[in-house]
Amino acid sequence: MSSIELDHVSKLYANGAYGVRDVDLSIGDGEFVIFLGPSGCGKSTTLRMIAGLEGITSGELRIGGRCVNNVAPRDRNIAVVFQSYALYPHMSVRDNMGFGLKMRGVARAVIDEKIRDAAGLLGLTPYLDRRPAALSGGQRQRVALGRAIVRDPVAFLLDEPLSNLDAQLRAEMRLELVKLHRRLGRTIVHVTHDQVEAMTMGDRICIMRDGRMIQVGKPLEVYADPVDTFVARFLATPPMNLVPARVEGRGDGLVVVGDGFTVEVPPMHRPAYAPLAGRAVIFGLRPEDLHEAPQPGFARIEVAVVAMESLGVENILVGQLGTGDGGGKDTAKPQEISARLSRHFTAPVGARVPLYLDPLPMHLFDPETTRAFPRPSLRLVTN
Repeated sequence: MSSIELDHVSKLYANGAYGVRDVDLSIGDGEFVIFLGPSGCGKSTTLRMIAGLEGITSGELRIGGRCVNNVAPRDRNIAVVFQSYALYPHMSVRDNMGFGLKMRGVARAVIDEKIRDAAGLLGLTPYLDRRPAALSGGQRQRVALGRAIVRDPVAFLLDEPLSNLDAQLRAEMRLELVKLHRRLGRTIVHVTHDQVEAMTMGDRICIMRDGRMIQVGKPLEVYADPVDTFVARFLATPPMNLVPARVEGRGDGLVVVGDGFTVEVPPMHRPAYAPLAGRAVIFGLRPEDLHEAPQPGFARIEVAVVAMESLGVENILVGQLGTGDGGGKDTAKPQEISARLSRHFTAPVGARVPLYLDPLPMHLFDPETTRAFPRPSLRLVTN
């Protein structure tokens, strides 16, 4: 059993600053969980507390139901793979993988069997007699994983293990880690600041900011229903469009009015958003919910093209809403939005083009707290 439970765990440093604050999280046996957040948010510190490499100031950490607050790292049966491969350059792949077991006095025959099994799992069998200098970055990372696998731990803790790899290798290793998890069935906690890793690898994402867990959920659930503007913007590239607006009643309906746009609130959202009539809000919509062609129920807006980014499979349009003059004498920064459009859509910089907005996935956020106003969920996945 390799469940991991953090019961209101905090890390307070001597200078009075919290590295991690009141983290309450339960990780199931065999689950693949991603800690996602910007640098300095506390994700690596949380991982290191699970590993026993950082002390816990308050709260309780349980692994397999046993409190391990005061248990030494070597006695937790947890394997850690760091960003740096930390391989011994003078040792072969075989010796690197078996070194930890050798230091524990494990029989040579047992070590050889474990190395053989792990190497076969990771595609390292042809390289067992090579030294790290003769390996690619991806192969070295596999060796680091192999060294962890031979220990037969109850859980793996991965601290940004792919960040030193180039884009192609990262994509390959993401797939390899997912396959490895399925084969081993062990609990994995993976720390990253990469949104693609978070969306494609984990059973659940834990988004952290300033030492706190902001939102925990399945990747597409968090993507579809962010709890605040930080999560809304952090979890995708380009991020969610967030623009100042106002909710107004109009006849029997409800509209959101901003600089250069008016969007009718869909009927399924009206009961939730009706109390906001007359209030200032932040209107949120993802770039993929802006389209180049009209459809029933879509709202037409017009933007001035600021930039076009061609990615081959799609084009990203960055456009300026309204007039950009702040609506009066006050000078305001022009509101810009991004749209993910087809690869066939092009427009010169400065041109004014129409876009068509799907209002159903819209979000409204409180300008003061930045929290999302609750509305019916449009989760892209079902349990």
